[in-house]
Amino acid sequence: MSDQSRLNEPGNVLASLLHRIARPVLTVPDNWHLMPLRLVVGFGFVQHGYAKLSRGPDGFIAILNAIGVPFADLLGWATIVVEIVGGLLILAGAFVAVAAIPMIVVLLVAIFTVHLPNGFSSIKLMSYDAMGAHFGQPGYETDLLYVAGLLALCLGGAGPLSVDGYLKGHLGSKAPASCA
Repeated sequence: MSDQSRLNEPGNVLASLLHRIARPVLTVPDNWHLMPLRLVVGFGFVQHGYAKLSRGPDGFIAILNAIGVPFADLLGWATIVVEIVGGLLILAGAFVAVAAIPMIVVLLVAIFTVHLPNGFSSIKLMSYDAMGAHFGQPGYETDLLYVAGLLALCLGGAGPLSVDGYLKGHLGSKAPASCA
């Protein structure tokens, strides 16, 4: 049987097609795919922390008190600091494995104390009228996406143009460890 006739067999045609469409559209140097992930996750955390700070931490602390979180003052401020400082560290790609731990803890607490009863979906369109769209309470989907992003950065490294990458290149084995 010739090579051409083998390519026309149903299984080989499918394999050939999958091989062609499974290739990356853009080829980039190693680990550059981590850059947008790092920037989005880092910026998202900074934004959430800044929003709590700019609206006044007392409002966030009052919410923590209302849902029965112990030591609401301490944990409210700790959450704001973790979100802002952790987000900045992720943006810079600095000490990603260390920064990810308290950030994941904040996300897990948010999932189990606030979002879990609302289900998975983060977008719940309730109605639409002349005032625009009205949404219900968000679920835990976004929190899980942030956890996945942080774990991906821990497993894959901070990527290029990162403090961790610089330290690894200059300090070798003394560089900060990844989560893996």
